Amino acid sequence: MKKLFILLLIILCTACGTEKQKKIEIGITQIVEHPSLDDVRKGVIDALKEKGYDENKININYKNAQGDFGTAQVIAQEYNNNSDVIIAISTPSAQAAANNIKDKPIFFSAITNPESAGILRKNVTGVSDKSPVQKQVQLIERLLPEAKNIGIVYNTSEQNSFYLTEEFTKAAKEKGYIVKVKGISNISEMASALDTLLPAIDVLYTSIDNTIASTYPLIVEKSNKANKPIIGATKSFVEQGALAVDGISDYQVGYQTGEMVVRYLNGEKIENIPYEVVEKSEMYINEDAAKKFGIKGE
Repeated sequence: MKKLFILLLIILCTACGTEKQKKIEIGITQIVEHPSLDDVRKGVIDALKEKGYDENKININYKNAQGDFGTAQVIAQEYNNNSDVIIAISTPSAQAAANNIKDKPIFFSAITNPESAGILRKNVTGVSDKSPVQKQVQLIERLLPEAKNIGIVYNTSEQNSFYLTEEFTKAAKEKGYIVKVKGISNISEMASALDTLLPAIDVLYTSIDNTIASTYPLIVEKSNKANKPIIGATKSFVEQGALAVDGISDYQVGYQTGEMVVRYLNGEKIENIPYEVVEKSEMYINEDAAKKFGIKGE
């Protein structure tokens, strides 16, 4: 009997130790892969590691939907079954997560306007990447004082893109600019939209838009051929060839999201963690593009 009791204690202790070592399952869902959203994801993972949640404590399962909302829904359903925490990068991925996951914590990242996206629930919070459009209009004033006509291409099916286009257009018109907008519904329409728009403008503004980000090399190529400068909404656009940006860092958006997840993992209730906006913006200038357009550094 004594031996049986000792054996039972050993089994129970082993089970307790196994339970303590169980990793937290974190599912990251991303609508598509491009440099901007990839920087967001890197920021999330770096923040988790730097705050003590490395591969010894968490297991990260990452999936991207290849631009398809139906696939994003399937990913969300899978994470509802096998993840403890869900991180949704981009508006479509967050909408899919909010549609399918009701009782597990969801942290969104890289969403411009969570209210109009309809994702705010008691189990949902995160970090907005809303652009400081007034500063970006002012940047055009400083760098391109002769410009009068600003062009924008945006995806009509992306809620965040529609919102930012309206916000930028309003801010630009208040400064006396003429804004020419071209809406598209998918990537394949980008080339013809640029061919129509570029001859009629002085500068192209590229907002935070997954279709824009996915086709940025094409945008830069056509704009350079047309000799039209680009003002971007995020640092990664400048790194790919845009003239300049006064905006937020995608990496910082992700890092701030990761810090928010850590707060939850350390015991805070998600309903007590309100969503945040990245307040700090920075100006970046592409030296090669500045030289091409005869612009001296700030």
